Amino acid sequence: MPHDEAGSTSSPAAVTWRADEVRRLLEFGTPSVRTDAGAAWLDGSGRPDGTRPVHTWITARMAHTYALGDLLGVPRCAERADRALAGLTGALRDTQHGGWFASYGPGDAVDGTKAAYAHAFVVLAAASATQAGRPGAENLLAEALEVLDRRFWEAGPGMLADEWDRTWSAMAPYRGINANMHGVEALLAASDATGDPRWRERAAAVVDRTSAWAAANDWRIPEHFTVGWSPDLEFNADRPRDPFKPYGSTPGHGFEWARLMLQLDVASGEVGRRTDAAQQLFERALADGFDGTGFVYTVDWAGDPVERRRFHWVAAEAVATAEVLATVTGSAEYADHAAQWWELVRDRFVDAERGSWHHELDAEDRPAGEVWDGKPDIYHAVQALLVPDLPLTGSFAESARRAGSLGAQPPASPVSR
Repeated sequence: MPHDEAGSTSSPAAVTWRADEVRRLLEFGTPSVRTDAGAAWLDGSGRPDGTRPVHTWITARMAHTYALGDLLGVPRCAERADRALAGLTGALRDTQHGGWFASYGPGDAVDGTKAAYAHAFVVLAAASATQAGRPGAENLLAEALEVLDRRFWEAGPGMLADEWDRTWSAMAPYRGINANMHGVEALLAASDATGDPRWRERAAAVVDRTSAWAAANDWRIPEHFTVGWSPDLEFNADRPRDPFKPYGSTPGHGFEWARLMLQLDVASGEVGRRTDAAQQLFERALADGFDGTGFVYTVDWAGDPVERRRFHWVAAEAVATAEVLATVTGSAEYADHAAQWWELVRDRFVDAERGSWHHELDAEDRPAGEVWDGKPDIYHAVQALLVPDLPLTGSFAESARRAGSLGAQPPASPVSR
């Protein structure tokens, strides 16, 4: 990552590198959305992998990311966003029972699971596309919010349930924090897109309950819960490499929750309210997750590494959160972390030869594919690259709308309300 002599990531060279990298990622992802049938899984060279299903969560992430590109004036992003949105209003949408399938294909196969994780991304995609003025996005957002509210929101605990069967007849007893984290992101985006504060208030309820659980657990966020929302700390102890429900504490989520807390405060006009909690989460994730050369995937409840593999999304969330904390607090310590971690990203994750970022490295920082085979996701990388150069708001779409162009310097004010 280019930076000036003081280690700043705001030098003209650094801004240019990030903008160029965003454009490179958006171009890499294009084959994923070459049809209107949803976003294909991409292999390591960016070719659609026909042996993989078309997933709602990937399709929604692509729609969201290309909507951001459209808001920032990147050519051809509008049509790419529209093709991804067509997958959400077409093949992935359950016209019989409502909501969205987890995936479909290859062939006639359909995974009819109705997951809060995937539905949260449909809300996010529709909200960002609404901000970008994409056709049909506003109606999609209204439908997705209605499903999320009616089927997943549990008013008592103030959290999202995790999973239903296809017909909405049986809800799984599992409750999880990952779907709620992305639910917060989606609800903040929905509030920005609709102007309805109710969705931001929902996000705040989830954030504050999660923060309380973390504070009671030495700032390691419990990831898995019983149906009554009691932490289940031993869940998946026999499956530590699960890509969505791993055992133990996930430092990458600690970083991500910290960023969302700060964005919530900006959106609510309460800058500073949750800064201490965000800093606590950041420091715990740093102490547990950074082993001196990279970020481990998971640790146990004493902070000892369980899975040392490095995933691109963890590095992306770490550097993005360091950038946001530097903006909110003005602390050079966070800016120094960001500068160091951008170097790590560029040197180890950015694949200059085949495109995009390596999604997985082994414990020795060599490209691997045991958990994440291929490069299906440009969402985390694009968002991390945008953070330093957009005004800080409650959602990336709102930030992109206010910036208006890719590579623009952030405003003189540290946050934009």
